[in-house]
Amino acid sequence: MTFSELKVTRQYLDVLEDMGISSPTEIQEKAIPRIRAGQDVIGIAQTGTGKTLAFLLPVMAMLSHAQGKGPRCVVLTPAKELALQIAEVAKQLAAKTDLRVEVVFGGVGHRAQQERLELGCDLVVATPGRFMELYMRHAFSTGHISHLILDEADRMMDFGFMPQLRKLLEILPQKRQNLLFSATYPEKTEAMAEEFLLWPTRVEASPESTAVQTVDQSGYRADNFETKLNLLTALLNEEDVDTQVLLFVREKDQAERIGARLFECVSRSVKTLHANKGQNSRIHAMDAFKAGEIRFLVATDVASRGIDVPKLDLVVNVTVPRDPHDYIHRIGRTGRAMREGRALTLVDPSENAALRRIDTLLGKALPLLPLPAEVKVEPTPRWEAQAMARSIDREKRKADPTFKGAFHEKKRKPFAQGKRKSKGKKR
Repeated sequence: MTFSELKVTRQYLDVLEDMGISSPTEIQEKAIPRIRAGQDVIGIAQTGTGKTLAFLLPVMAMLSHAQGKGPRCVVLTPAKELALQIAEVAKQLAAKTDLRVEVVFGGVGHRAQQERLELGCDLVVATPGRFMELYMRHAFSTGHISHLILDEADRMMDFGFMPQLRKLLEILPQKRQNLLFSATYPEKTEAMAEEFLLWPTRVEASPESTAVQTVDQSGYRADNFETKLNLLTALLNEEDVDTQVLLFVREKDQAERIGARLFECVSRSVKTLHANKGQNSRIHAMDAFKAGEIRFLVATDVASRGIDVPKLDLVVNVTVPRDPHDYIHRIGRTGRAMREGRALTLVDPSENAALRRIDTLLGKALPLLPLPAEVKVEPTPRWEAQAMARSIDREKRKADPTFKGAFHEKKRKPFAQGKRKSKGKKR
């Protein structure tokens, strides 16, 4: 199958050639004809398989040329970084057309974004909150929107965007094409699709939530976070100086601790990315990493979806994600477009249940390697041991609601029988 056989027009064929893309992926082969036919489509495919082009190519071809002031297509995403990524691809595709592409997101002032939209656009990529805010400020009208695209819809639900999305339904024309794309399709997303899509066609390019086949996956056990830092130092010092590494953690302070350790012991070519960072700082860090200007990027899950980093060599899960689908998205940052990649996962005792969920989703056990002899095993601090115990208790309580762990509330002792001693003064 070729893009020509998919009826992709000449101006887009030329752009694809300039981008170095010669043949469509499976999800593109299955989705593009159905979208061009005007169907509502649910597209499920593992990360890194070209979902963005699968919906942008046919929709932009249907938009054809610049027209009017208000947008005719809106692409909604759960994260600013993903919005920027999609908008960048859309602008590349529009290079040989007069289509106008804009991107809007929160975390920065709205005035400049509002002014750009007021000048007119054909396709806008947005996060839901900022899109509704700018609509309420009369930055654009929605009367001509004919295409609604929800990208990473499951993550939108995780981030609590459903109330905003329901409000969005009230302001959009009823006659429109709806597309929903994601790497995973849990039950909650299926319920969302029933609200937003009309008689959708589901296309699936690979078994749902499978890990990218070109990623070599393994892991290590470590007693605590400090031991994980020692292990990271040993492993990353052995990597080639050209190796780029994306490291994932759950918490912002963990990202900062790792960044400081890598800066001190491995390389000064490191940045951190999490919700406490300013928007400009986050954009600069991601742009520098994508351009190959920094070797190490330490991030929370804000960077786990939709970010295409060319030739990313290694992903390290310094902490195990609680949701196994997040594991799929994290490791999907490497091994993209059939390139080879590696993924390492570091597991402490409190993360065994999360690891079992990943094993279940993968259909096989993640191979765990012995800790290298040169890695020093640090004693576990009391506060961390207690935090691990609480985490283990929570996991056991999920499996058995009657379970009472080390931190359950102690019963009060019954009052002693008989009269209490009087505290009054003796006479």
